[in-house]
Amino acid sequence: MTAQPLALTDLTECCALSTGPLSSDESERYADLFKVLSEPVRLRILSQLAAGGCGPVSVNELTELMELSQPTISHHLKKMTEAGFLERIPEGRVVRHRIRPDLFAELRLVLHIG
Repeated sequence: MTAQPLALTDLTECCALSTGPLSSDESERYADLFKVLSEPVRLRILSQLAAGGCGPVSVNELTELMELSQPTISHHLKKMTEAGFLERIPEGRVVRHRIRPDLFAELRLVLHIG
């Protein structure tokens, strides 16, 4: 299933950024965050987490769901956690990960055009 772009109903509002122009520091920060998300496996991991209600999921659970190796999943989870997209939750010998929605809300605000 291919995502369909949303049609703009009022083109006069197309360029009304809700946050205003970005500073140099802000643009570098957001570019770094978008780079983390630009990896297809990371987007698949996020979609798996979101499909499960954004609740905590272990590396083993994701490995089974995505049919990828444990080191591959762990690597991508680490990168997303370091960027602030995910939260690590230690539970005994198992570490679970869940989405931190606050950073996604911030990116949504930056991308809100129109």
